[in-house]
Amino acid sequence: MNDTVAVVGGGIAGLATAALLAQDGATVTVFEARDEVGGRAGSWERDGFRFDTGPSWYLMPEVFEHFFALLGTTVQEQLDLVRLDPAYRVYGEPTAAGPAEPVDVVSGRDHARALFESREPGAGARLDAYLDSAADAYDLAVSRFLYDTYETTEGLRDRRVLRRLPELVPLLLRPLARHAARSFRDPLLRQILGYPAVFLGASPYRAPSLYHLMSHLDLDDGVLYPQGGFTELIRAIERLARERGVEVRTSSAVQEILVEEGRATGVRLADGTVHAADLVVSGADLHHTETRLLPPALRSYPERWWRRRTPSPGALLLLLGVDGELPRLPHHTLLFAEDWHENFGAIFGKETRVPDPASLYVCRPSATDPSVAPPGAENLFVLVPIPADPSLGRGGEDRSGDARVEALADRVIAQIAAWTATPDLAERIRVRRTIMPADFEADLGIWRGSSLGLAHTLGQSAVFRPRNASKKVKNLLYAGCSVLPGIGLPMCLISAELVLKRVRGERGAGRIAAPLAPRR
Repeated sequence: MNDTVAVVGGGIAGLATAALLAQDGATVTVFEARDEVGGRAGSWERDGFRFDTGPSWYLMPEVFEHFFALLGTTVQEQLDLVRLDPAYRVYGEPTAAGPAEPVDVVSGRDHARALFESREPGAGARLDAYLDSAADAYDLAVSRFLYDTYETTEGLRDRRVLRRLPELVPLLLRPLARHAARSFRDPLLRQILGYPAVFLGASPYRAPSLYHLMSHLDLDDGVLYPQGGFTELIRAIERLARERGVEVRTSSAVQEILVEEGRATGVRLADGTVHAADLVVSGADLHHTETRLLPPALRSYPERWWRRRTPSPGALLLLLGVDGELPRLPHHTLLFAEDWHENFGAIFGKETRVPDPASLYVCRPSATDPSVAPPGAENLFVLVPIPADPSLGRGGEDRSGDARVEALADRVIAQIAAWTATPDLAERIRVRRTIMPADFEADLGIWRGSSLGLAHTLGQSAVFRPRNASKKVKNLLYAGCSVLPGIGLPMCLISAELVLKRVRGERGAGRIAAPLAPRR
């Protein structure tokens, strides 16, 4: 392959696509609008604190291993991974007697079974069956669904898939929350099994129960962390791309994808310069690509299509630098509101609002990684799922965000302090930044300011998710979390491989064999 390729966007999907295409023999240039690469998986530093501003869970390790193997290297050569123990901690709402006792979730079947049995007699055996099913569904997804471009129905007609239809159909039609409730009565156990829907940008009351496969990852498999933070993953992929000849241009916003006679011919930047290419791949948000970089007649997914789609939740992000230790918070902590259904209804319902109290997530990477905070201090990343609504306001540093945003942040900090028995938390904060959906929309060009992209509802998953090729423009391909196969860092790496499969004309459901041999 000797084609020239223009990649729009230097997030993980854009960089990974560039690296694979360059390994395959193409001449590739990445155009990133911002001053640094990373996209959603960004980084922010101040006063000795360094925060990941996006993904913070390292799951599906074999996807990372396969991606690096394609490039002739290994995860071990590129990253320093640490296994987290516990995988995460859960706090429920306080009672009149005070904060609830935390529940530590330790990965590994024996540990998970013991935890479930301790809270509900007989639940340990039922968890075995649940996780056996989850592992089976995960294996089926990886081997038959995730690496398929769906250019043909060959993968869907696979005998193994057809044979499993009697099992698969109920898992597709039954919501995840109801699936967990069929086996477990304890509310917190149900929440542990339902919360992974949030990683998929969905409510457990709308995500198909096929996604119970996610519980295989944290309860059976384990949760890892790359020392230095997830910015190290971005650096590794950028480094590998550059080593293969990729040119990465930051501060180079693409204004238009150029099309002649129905074929993509390059890109025009905001400064007016034109860069010709035989192939254009957009790793930018799909809505931005379709509605800002293409004229109306060439849009596969026009505005009327988006009006019928469900976004993932928006997010209030809090980046907090805290003096002193926070022993009640391990690396990952989840706070679960008691009224689970009302919580998700507030985010995804017809009349949306910010939940109060919120079910939220706290990451304390300084529990594992001393490089992310000064000595004697802690780094906290807080994610509060809220409606994907830019009108909720913008965040800022040191309370410079909109007043209602900073008031919401104060409420969240007070909630964390009360629920985790850390009463002086607010007094010890010396670095503070808030980020809201309006910031995601303005800074990253993300549709409705959603934190993750298109939610994984039944109608927006697998064969129903936007494909990775334009329907209107030849030689225009897409990568990233809004297209196949979906949300998350592993999915973005797979989306890069799906671009390569399109380029190579490979239509099977399997992975490309590693290492990737360049075509001449």
